[in-house]
Amino acid sequence: MLVLGLGLLLAAPLGRMSAQTFPTSDPILERIWEQGMENSQVYPLAQALLDSIGPRLTGSPELIAANEWAVAMLQGWGIEARNEQYGTWMGWQRGISHIDLIKPRIRSLNGMMLAWSPGTDGKVTGEAVIIPELANVAELDAWLPQVRGKFVLTSFAQPTCRPDANWDEFATPTSFQSMRAARSEAQQAWRGRTSGTELTGAELVRRFEDAGAVGIITSNWPGGWGVDRIFSASTEQVPTFDVSCEDYGLVYRLAENGQHPMLQMEAEAEFSPGAPLFNTVGVIPGSEKPDEYIVLSAHYDSWDGGSGATDNATGSVTMLEAMRILKAVYPNPKRTIIVGLWNSEEQGLNGSRAFAADHPEVLEGMQALFNQDNGTGRVVNVSTSGLPGAAPFFGRWMSALPQEISQHIDLSFPGNPSGGGTDHASFICAGAPAFGLGSLSWDYFRYTWHTNIDTFDKLVFDDLKNNATLVAMLTYMASEEPERIPRDRRELAVDPRTGEQREWPTCRDARRSWEAYRNR
Repeated sequence: MLVLGLGLLLAAPLGRMSAQTFPTSDPILERIWEQGMENSQVYPLAQALLDSIGPRLTGSPELIAANEWAVAMLQGWGIEARNEQYGTWMGWQRGISHIDLIKPRIRSLNGMMLAWSPGTDGKVTGEAVIIPELANVAELDAWLPQVRGKFVLTSFAQPTCRPDANWDEFATPTSFQSMRAARSEAQQAWRGRTSGTELTGAELVRRFEDAGAVGIITSNWPGGWGVDRIFSASTEQVPTFDVSCEDYGLVYRLAENGQHPMLQMEAEAEFSPGAPLFNTVGVIPGSEKPDEYIVLSAHYDSWDGGSGATDNATGSVTMLEAMRILKAVYPNPKRTIIVGLWNSEEQGLNGSRAFAADHPEVLEGMQALFNQDNGTGRVVNVSTSGLPGAAPFFGRWMSALPQEISQHIDLSFPGNPSGGGTDHASFICAGAPAFGLGSLSWDYFRYTWHTNIDTFDKLVFDDLKNNATLVAMLTYMASEEPERIPRDRRELAVDPRTGEQREWPTCRDARRSWEAYRNR
């Protein structure tokens, strides 16, 4: 998938905000501002979704609950809404999970079972061991009997769990440089331990499972205070736990120094093969051009280490709130307005790809799609996705926005149709005019993207109110626009070796992921 001071991160719903610099006297834009800025519902929407329903892992009961909740909200606003099933996935629901150091001393470890990991049958206990240096597969096979009944540590230990910014502020330049060199050396040495086997990490883990390991311990630290990346397990027989940088380092050092750390783990997980997958779709029918569409797009699924707050409850709530605003002040749009909350973006844009495949009429009639994914921040950039003809449309729309919104936004012309690795790629790569709304970082990639602290308290409600108001205004103007956005698209050069048209990398990756899903 830029920094601006914007007040308190989290408080009670904020007070009235008045636009002072509307460049037009359009009464609909003024009413959108009033609804979005003075009567905002983003706080209660986000609180219910994140605190009550929680994370929305693909295939989980929580995501189905979120689908049903979104339909109820849309219908409560008088908007047609449905959940469209497009396929199935391996369903998984997290139960309790706990991991403790029990020797040489007692400590409850800061760790979490990874998604789609099997659980344990009650409590399991074993020593934690480090993978030795393995020159080849023969040495691996000779060592494997030693993992029976043990936990295998599969990550290198960070020499420090302080963020680099902390070192940069307080350390001497020599000390900072020395730490970074030590970290690089430790990481390279760890990779070298198993490189001679020529096995992937997943293949090694399978060997550990087959040899009788009782658990896999990893640590995926992104470089910030108290945060870990929480993805999915590559195990099938035994649980995988991600342990915090600090606690993983503790266990690693104990094992490295022959102090025989003993761990105790308990984890519950329930699988449901063939769990149904749904996209939530809401529709406000067009009054004059019902077969032309503006689509409000966001992915609804998340990883489940936190609550999926900035990835991507923020985008989802933005689109729901924009629909509420539009239904309140613009109930009879010229063109049909659709909100799409897509499933399974984290598995390769599968939900949005399915909708695009199942609804060629929407692709054919699409006037514009607005997608938001990357966090809680105020929208600050918009690319025209490689469509040169879209520039004058965005120029008109942006010039009509109140300065409080438009002053922060940079437009990129003509951009490219890559989609940035999120759901509007499913549409722009199919030739439809789809646009991504890029937001301020708020340390998204270090602290909240796919992490255990992507939670409600990270939301910035001033920015979310801004974004929902922006989307509602853009949607209104795109609906009223007399002309269709041209679809002439910037393309890559032809490959001189093959004579074939080159494909944008994100379009290629999304296509391959969709083909893999359909061919499972």
